[in-house]
Parts: sequence; structure tokens; C-alpha cells
Amino acid sequence: MSRVAKNPVAIPAKVEVVLSSDNIAVSGPLGKLSLPLSGDVAIERDGDNLTFAAASESQHARAMSGTLRSLVFNMVTGVSQGFTRKLTLLGVGYKAQAQGANLNLDLGFSHPVSHKMPDGVTVQTPSPTEIVLTGADKQVVGQVAAQIRAYRAPEPYKGKGVRYADEVVIIKETKKK
Repeated sequence: MSRVAKNPVAIPAKVEVVLSSDNIAVSGPLGKLSLPLSGDVAIERDGDNLTFAAASESQHARAMSGTLRSLVFNMVTGVSQGFTRKLTLLGVGYKAQAQGANLNLDLGFSHPVSHKMPDGVTVQTPSPTEIVLTGADKQVVGQVAAQIRAYRAPEPYKGKGVRYADEVVIIKETKKK
């Protein structure tokens, strides 16, 4: 059995979990998420806890029990608390502006970059050089943050570009004559 799968997932009071044979749906104050299930993992509900176990003794089933436990834990956390990803812009003239479901970026190109937010992800710009992404689905929030960062990744000589707020960019030394 996976070590991760040994820990049960606690269900908060405001969160509802609906188990069916091929799907698990989690709904809460911040939204609703669902995940398809395979027959490799047995899920049991004991009051306010979900426990996960491998349905067979195969290595794939044992691995999937821990993976599914982590995914369901992230779903429960997402619909109850949400996930946040912060990005910062570093560079002369780099700025961001949120307009509804779009994020307009000026990143030193000859044209402005507009990024449309998917459903379930909201964007805020507390200052022109800060971007805050929030949503219930951890994977989608992280994917959108990675797409925005990919427009102008931090370069290694001055560190200019879009970076995660907690990212450390190692600056290279320039060539000496």
C-alpha cells in the first residue's frame, strides 16, 4: 500500500462528496470539481473521512491509490479554501493589467500580449508588476501561471521576465574581457 494512501482525507463541514462507481464529485463554497475513477482503487467513506486502498495487489493499483488520494485531497482543499499562485514582473516597462477575464501584459515586445483566463480562474493585479491567480482547481491554476510565465521567462543575466513570487533566479556572471 502506498504511504500517501494510508492517510485519510478529512472532509470539512461545508464540503459535499458524492461517490459513484466511475466518478467522484466534490462541491463546496468555491465551486464544484469532479474526477473520473478507475477500478484500481477502493474508496470508503467513514463519516467525515475518505480512505483509499488498492483494489488489487498490482503495483499499478498501489501507485494509483496514493495518486488518487492526493488528487481528492487537492479537490477538497480547492473547493473549501482555493489555490493561489502569485507572479511578479521584473523589467523596465513590464506591466500587467486585468480586464475582466483577460490579462493584458506589456513585456517588452512590439505588441501587447493578451491572455484569456479559463473558467474557474480569476486574475487580479494589485500593482502593475504583480499578478495573483486564484481558483479551485490546483492543476488549472498552476497551468495558467506556467503559460503566463512562458511569455517571458526570467533570463539568467539580469533576471528580467515573469517569475513566480517565490522563485529564485540564479544570476550568471557576465563575460570578462
